Amino acid sequence: MFEHFTSHTLDVDGSPVHYVRGGSGPALLLLHGHPQTHVIWHKVADQLARHFTVIAADLRGYGDSAKPAGLPDHSNYSKREMGNEQVRLMQLLGFEHFLVMAHDRGGRVAYRMALDHPERITRLVVLDIAPTLAMYEKTDRQFATSYFHWFFLIRPAPFPELLVSGNPDAYLQYTIGERSAGLAPFTPEAYAEYLRCLRDPATIHGICEDYRASASIDLEHERADLAAGKRITCPMLALWGADGVVGRCFDPLAEWQLLAEQVQGQALPCGHYIPEENPAGLLAATLPFLLGQTQTPIN
Repeated sequence: MFEHFTSHTLDVDGSPVHYVRGGSGPALLLLHGHPQTHVIWHKVADQLARHFTVIAADLRGYGDSAKPAGLPDHSNYSKREMGNEQVRLMQLLGFEHFLVMAHDRGGRVAYRMALDHPERITRLVVLDIAPTLAMYEKTDRQFATSYFHWFFLIRPAPFPELLVSGNPDAYLQYTIGERSAGLAPFTPEAYAEYLRCLRDPATIHGICEDYRASASIDLEHERADLAAGKRITCPMLALWGADGVVGRCFDPLAEWQLLAEQVQGQALPCGHYIPEENPAGLLAATLPFLLGQTQTPIN
């Protein structure tokens, strides 16, 4: 994986951030979701690197990036702080402006970056999410059953950490394997990387803090934005899996239209893990947008 990329860890204001880099051209930051790492992009990285300088980073709390102990108010895992860290990473790498494509938890970091740093984010792609506040406020039985981890991981420490640490192998298998595509989309090499990182108790704590922040301080930030009329101003593309939970339980495009000034979106024929389930479809849907060309719907 990432044979044409170089691997790095950079100190970002006292916290190590791990990333891989490849290609040339405008900068494109790729952010992953739960319970994974930058490795989710391994099926599309080479193609993207033909057009962009690709930086695929591990979020705080995940992969080989820093995993600090969570603060009482979870603010050091707020999407604002996680996003600020990624912006600072890109600045240190020499990129004052860049595109972002992000999946799942990374998508939440990415749209917070677009709200907080509109002068830096030139285009934004989010994969298989709706805004955090909308998803919590419109939770119903179907969503709560399918996304049980949203409500389990936010319980106070150390309860979720103890349970996941008891069998991280089972947690990974059932969390990603019980989606619509099962375990088929994940190569043995990628799966091994996800498991290696999840077996670290610090990763488990970081993941829990990520979710705790989303159910608390992140909602405060989003409510403040809505009250102030603050919106995402850069061009935005939202994609979701036709077989996934987000598209079944919410109207993603309608929700993003409430938060973004110029957003387009569509479902792709796959489930939640779009970069690994449907890499060709993802590239076909995103490359024209990222390159500033006309977006062509994918059937």
